[in-house]
Amino acid sequence: MAETAVQTDHERGAAPAPPPRGRRGRRTALVASALVVVAAVAVVGALGLGGGGAQEGSSAPPRSGSTVPVTRTTLTERTTVDGRLGYGTEVPLPVKATGTVTWLPAEGTTMGRGGTLLRVDDRPVVLLYGALPMYRELGLTVGARQGTGQGAGTEGGTQDSGDQGRADETSGAPDPSASPTPGGAGGTGGTLRGMDVLQFESNLAALGYTGFTVDEEFTGLTARAVKRWQKSLGLPQSGTVGIGDVVYSAGNVRIGHAGVRLGSPATDDALTYTGTSRKVVVNASAAEDSWAVRGAAVTIGLPAGTSVKGEVASVGKSATAPEDRGGEGGSAAPTVPVTITVKDQKSVGRLESAPVTVEYAGRERADVLTVPVAALVALAEGGHGLETADGRFVAVKTGLFADGRVEVSGSAVREGMNVRIPE
Repeated sequence: MAETAVQTDHERGAAPAPPPRGRRGRRTALVASALVVVAAVAVVGALGLGGGGAQEGSSAPPRSGSTVPVTRTTLTERTTVDGRLGYGTEVPLPVKATGTVTWLPAEGTTMGRGGTLLRVDDRPVVLLYGALPMYRELGLTVGARQGTGQGAGTEGGTQDSGDQGRADETSGAPDPSASPTPGGAGGTGGTLRGMDVLQFESNLAALGYTGFTVDEEFTGLTARAVKRWQKSLGLPQSGTVGIGDVVYSAGNVRIGHAGVRLGSPATDDALTYTGTSRKVVVNASAAEDSWAVRGAAVTIGLPAGTSVKGEVASVGKSATAPEDRGGEGGSAAPTVPVTITVKDQKSVGRLESAPVTVEYAGRERADVLTVPVAALVALAEGGHGLETADGRFVAVKTGLFADGRVEVSGSAVREGMNVRIPE
């Protein structure tokens, strides 16, 4: 009689018997533990702290992780924006000379008081310092010239004594045919007066041409000094300063680009200029320019990796939409120009133009409890918490994030308590 083959459940392909109750419970616990680890890693990644992907066999942070104290301090949010180092925006020089441009300075040239900005019809246009623009011819009026016995371009009839010169200028009746004082400025006995006279005489004296009283009155002695100045410039010694002979600025200038070529007629935009101090211009977002307040301190990062201190000098009042260079329609936010000055020009080195970064302080939270951002953990019930040195977890509310730390608050958090940083 044939033997009957007996197959086991394993040979028939049946599923193995379920593990004992104890093994199942331990497996459930391991799964829950893994979920907590995944949640913690997700929080670290969301805060920008994460490294690479999860490694095989990862587990909960070890109990031996380092501990740090909860400290009370002031947190300041710092933001970095892009800027441009240079000499600022070039503006046209107010050239009023008429004629043909016969000489131009090289771009980048620094010009001071008494320097020749350009030549028109081979006559120098000279830089002087002042806030009032040149708006009229400066010289003796017809009556004043006749009273002193002087003619245009002559030295005759000029007195050596300052007091005598003033007496001669005002002696005799004014010439009825004389034209009114140029520009409508007041005068006595045909003498030109005004703040523009004071400004010009101050410059003339600063250049070393003296022998007159620096005041608001253009006298015969002023005319004599002007003639000596004109002689040094190779000009006809008329004693009269033409409206196109000088240009005023607040101080030294740095020559920008020329708007005309040699041989072209002189125009208002014949030459541009900037100041001589390097500065930074930032095109700040019009929606986030609350930091840009005149006098606000900033830190400028240079290409070499060094940094210098800067100060906000001016903020534009008109927002401008950036040009669309992608051809897909303008989506960039409008910006306003913010000009930042650098007091210590030597700290910038030899750089004249370069991309830089500007760091400014934004929001600030004073006298708050803080911990390193890495100390935050995700709680199973949601939100953030801290692990104490003895392994307990306490819930916290987060505030400002700055400088690698985060503001924390909660009923169970106190200054000086130690919390663990998971490894």
